Amino acid sequence: MRDIRDLVIYGAGGFGRETAQAVTALPGWRLLGFGDDDRGRLGDTVDGLPILGDTKEIADMADACVVVSTGSPADYDSRRRIVARLELPASRYATLVHPAAWVAPSSRIGPGSVVLAQTVLTASARIGAHVAIMPHVTVTHDDVIEDYVTIAAGARLSGGVRVRAGAYVGTGAIVRQGVTIGPGALVGMGAVVLQDVPAGEVWVGSPARYLRPAPHRKEVR
Repeated sequence: MRDIRDLVIYGAGGFGRETAQAVTALPGWRLLGFGDDDRGRLGDTVDGLPILGDTKEIADMADACVVVSTGSPADYDSRRRIVARLELPASRYATLVHPAAWVAPSSRIGPGSVVLAQTVLTASARIGAHVAIMPHVTVTHDDVIEDYVTIAAGARLSGGVRVRAGAYVGTGAIVRQGVTIGPGALVGMGAVVLQDVPAGEVWVGSPARYLRPAPHRKEVR
């Protein structure tokens, strides 16, 4: 019989709820509920699951695995900050891949990452820790997606793309082969990226061009 492991999802917003629904398709997990920074929500239920506490309570649940599922375009650095506060070893983090995603045997996915339905990782892709990959994303050969990156729904990365730590690639964006998205950068919805995007900048449009500094530019390293 398969062992059942307890799981807590940190973040009860849209991405957290999507992750919770993905867990229903994954055998071997017993989802206990959500963590959330808002102490006023303690004991509330979201989609039938309780909010169990903030980072202190969740870190103290020594028998439960954790996945941090936060990160809107307005604050896509939140996942990194929460992981820093939790101070958990990598072994406490779950890696969740929806069964309707296809991951090539030569690809690798790090701890705490979530890959949602209809995503494809074609060959020798490298996905770091605490990465969020939304539905219908295409990650092709030799792409490298570093820690804390968010790839929004329907984005398509050509071969040899590198998305540096903490960057955000918006819904439906297309990234040309060999391009690097700098750390902390944000690529806007539907953008067509034909050249490297510097660290800490927002790029939008087709072809993509500089718009403004990213919200968390001062935190980029």
